[in-house]
Amino acid sequence: MTNRYCRSVTSQNFDRLTGKVAVVTGAASGIGLAITEKFLAEGACVVAGDVDVAGLTSMTTLASDRFLMTAVCDVTTETDVENLFAVAQSHFGGVDVVVANAGAGTYGLLADHTLEEWSRIIDLCLTGVFITVKHASKTMRDGGSLLTIASLNAIQPSKGMAAYCAAKAGVAMLTRVAAMELGERGIRANTIAPGLVRTNATSGLFSVPAVVDEFVENAPLSRHAEPSEIAELATFLASDQSSFMSASFLSIDGGGNTGRYPDLPRIFQALDE
Repeated sequence: MTNRYCRSVTSQNFDRLTGKVAVVTGAASGIGLAITEKFLAEGACVVAGDVDVAGLTSMTTLASDRFLMTAVCDVTTETDVENLFAVAQSHFGGVDVVVANAGAGTYGLLADHTLEEWSRIIDLCLTGVFITVKHASKTMRDGGSLLTIASLNAIQPSKGMAAYCAAKAGVAMLTRVAAMELGERGIRANTIAPGLVRTNATSGLFSVPAVVDEFVENAPLSRHAEPSEIAELATFLASDQSSFMSASFLSIDGGGNTGRYPDLPRIFQALDE
């Protein structure tokens, strides 16, 4: 027999973020865009930052400027990040939720990895998060929620991904420090660690079926994720439903952390043969 009460409750739109102001970096595509869309749907006002000007322009169709503001933001440039938070303050009156999402991947074996490429990834994926967290800590209202987007690679190493793995592991520890420092103000800081998610940024991986096959084989749920699934977790952590969660590292990888990462050098070498 169908439980009529449960059916009616689950069909409601709870607007879990009504009254909250969120800042999202890397917001113009992929996971960042999905989070922005979900936050807007749940009643939040959002300031979206990205280096992708065309992507930001297309986002303006999502909501009016009563609810969504966009700003060009390179998270490795501190003045850009300062401006992002200034927009939130001036237009919406404060900041309650921050999602440090901007990042990028790379590939290169240690012996061949250039210092320039190492620095690029560390600057974007770790230093950029630090700068975002720094200004979040100075701007957020008490009782807010700070989210960082790490990766399965924060805990699962991969050949050829030293810079990315190191950066994402650093993000996880940086977030724990933020949780300790900001906890006295009631600000929670948590890390989301996705596995393989289908986005424009991962299109290169999806163009190599053998890589995707190994991800699927090593994940107990036997599939990859969609950005909307990461956005659901972000919304829970941004909302008051997670009011006693802080310093947490939340894997959302279909259980992929129980297996091994795809052997990228072997797969790429086979493509060249």
